[in-house]
Amino acid sequence: DVQLVESGGGAVQAGGSLRLSCAASGYTRSVYCLGWFRQAPGKEREGVAAIYTGDGRTRYGDFVKGRFVISRDNARNMVYLQMNSLKPEDTAMYYCAARTTGCGLRAAQYAYWGQGTQVTVSS
Repeated sequence: DVQLVESGGGAVQAGGSLRLSCAASGYTRSVYCLGWFRQAPGKEREGVAAIYTGDGRTRYGDFVKGRFVISRDNARNMVYLQMNSLKPEDTAMYYCAARTTGCGLRAAQYAYWGQGTQVTVSS
C-alpha cells in the first residue's frame, strides 16, 4: 500500500504563489507516476499536473498555461507543485495521487490519494 500526505496549502491574494508538497510512504517502489488534482465545490475533479518517477517527464492541464511546475525528489519520496500567478479560479482542494502504471491526468486511473490541502485565492 502507498500513503500520501499533502501540505503547503493556504490563503493567498491573486498573483501570489504557493508551493504544495506531498510525502509518499509505504510501498513506494511500486509508484510509476505522481499527480496533482484539484476539486472545487460543485465541480468535477480535474488534473493539474503529473510526473513520471523514472525519467521525470511531465504533463500539465491546459488551464495551467505555464504558471505551475511539478517536480519530484525520488530519494525523499516527495512530489511538489509550485504555483505562480495564482487566480481566484485556482481556489480548490488540491490532492496528491499515485499510480503504478502509465501517467496522465485522468483521476480514475490513480489508485492512491492523499487527504487534500486547501488553496484559496482572493481577488
